[in-house]
Amino acid sequence: MTLLIGALTLGIILALLALGVYVSYRIFDIADITVDGSLTFGAAVASVLLVRHGIHPLWACCAGFAAGATAGLVSGILQTRFRINSLLAGILVMTALYSVNLHVMGRSNIPFLGTVTVATYCEQLGVAWFGAAETDLWGWTVSSADLTMLLLMFALVSCVALALWAFLRTDIGTAMRASGDNPQMIRALGGNVENYRIFGLAVANGLVGLAGALWAQYQNFADVQMGIGMVVWGLASVIIGEALTGASSVGVAIVGTIVGSILFRQLVAIALSFGLNPNDLKLVTAVFVFAALILPDMMGKLSARKQPGAA
Repeated sequence: MTLLIGALTLGIILALLALGVYVSYRIFDIADITVDGSLTFGAAVASVLLVRHGIHPLWACCAGFAAGATAGLVSGILQTRFRINSLLAGILVMTALYSVNLHVMGRSNIPFLGTVTVATYCEQLGVAWFGAAETDLWGWTVSSADLTMLLLMFALVSCVALALWAFLRTDIGTAMRASGDNPQMIRALGGNVENYRIFGLAVANGLVGLAGALWAQYQNFADVQMGIGMVVWGLASVIIGEALTGASSVGVAIVGTIVGSILFRQLVAIALSFGLNPNDLKLVTAVFVFAALILPDMMGKLSARKQPGAA
């Protein structure tokens, strides 16, 4: 049960990353590799503020969001103002952020030993809510802190998802979505497609930076390599969510993305519990994404062949 709760919590935290990837991938049709750097950037900024300056975890999370948004802003400017291909712009920012993160952290790893973090408050709230350090959950003895962290992260991600859904339904959000679907129409209507892209990528990477700040506090350390390959995680979450829900509307797509992140983390946890070598985790992740990409199309072709009169 502890493994299940841990996998659920991490899946919910990384759902913020998946939502950021959804914005860049589905709204602007960009597989934004900046994510690999902005996740670590958010974690690095938050960790330095927490460990060396004693900043409140809430403000450290906000700083993580701002750090990720800054990375997305730079990537957007490279794409729009300097006309650099979106893939190359993401690679440039991601590469630069590796050195930036090392300078921010001062070393490759920052442990949170004795530091007040979100996990610390969850321990205190867990004892206050459940009356002890451990509690019974459906016959299983689990840590009150772990259960409290799960509930708080679920509440936070739900609020962020609701805010994102509400924003995408506003005039600005609708124009931003339309600029991704049909930029020529938006230009004809007097809209600035470039500014919409810059803003959208800033929001997307801000969510990724927030995920990095929360993830570092959950695992009690920040590492300069924690963001490697995380764009694949986000893409897998979006694709799995769409396969499950059909993504018939923005709200359904957002919910599907969150569910996809949780399910994907569960698949990884199951693979590890069956003895998967952790060194093979990225390979298995790539295989999952490959399967999620090709299976819907294969199933559609198979169904078409079974239709009466099909050639």
